[in-house]
Amino acid sequence: MERRGTRWALGGWTTLVVLFLWAPLALIMVYAFNKSNVQSWPIPGFTTHWFHVAWQASEVRSAVWLSVQAALLATSIAIVLGSAAAFAIARFRFFGREAVSFLLLLPIALPGIVTGMALNSFFTFSHIVPSLTTIVIGHSTFCVVIVYNNVLARLRRSSPSLLEASADLGADGWHTFRFVIWPVLSTALVAGGLLAFALSFDEVVVTFFTAGAQNTLPLLIFGYIRLGQQLPVVNAIAFAMIVLTVIPVALAQRLMRDTGVLRRGASALAATK
Repeated sequence: MERRGTRWALGGWTTLVVLFLWAPLALIMVYAFNKSNVQSWPIPGFTTHWFHVAWQASEVRSAVWLSVQAALLATSIAIVLGSAAAFAIARFRFFGREAVSFLLLLPIALPGIVTGMALNSFFTFSHIVPSLTTIVIGHSTFCVVIVYNNVLARLRRSSPSLLEASADLGADGWHTFRFVIWPVLSTALVAGGLLAFALSFDEVVVTFFTAGAQNTLPLLIFGYIRLGQQLPVVNAIAFAMIVLTVIPVALAQRLMRDTGVLRRGASALAATK
């Protein structure tokens, strides 16, 4: 058994790590309600005025809508391609299987600037004009990896004998998918989709090389900061982005803790017999 001193030490280090990661974010979130347009401490007063100013700006609303569109489309593509790739790697044995798995994981390990430059060169070579499509393609390159990892991990934790048992019970392909495969993978797919959406929504480096003249929300913030303008508005936008990113990540973490899917799937399949 661990001694009480060890638990206290581990708890203290964990607290320090969390503070190291979240203290700057918390400071920005506090400054979002700063009554003054000068970032100083202590804050003279609190207001929600800057949120109203940010929302009234048409370029901010356009950037939000473009970011949401790109994230939703990239997530949809990632769910289809990532789950299909995970099924192929987990259920089949073929030459070059490990190499394919390595190539699927590589985009998330590469620096975003490398991926962005490569995509920009490809689009220029192919005479493809930067648009929402190019942003979605760029975001899909790393969103696929998120879904692929989640689905593959869930498939490796599930037993192939479940499919054999389903066939032995006389279930056809549709019933096997509905009562066995889908209950096993549903939370992994949803969690992977939420993580992919969060990652795509706040991506800036790849977007910089694929968006052209269009502004997503991260690029808009980058432009405001680079020009040194409207810092209170930037703080308000950053607050909204933190909230919109934390929510899907928290939901994904909650879903990935679900361990009852196998029991529910097996019970539902048995109930149909």
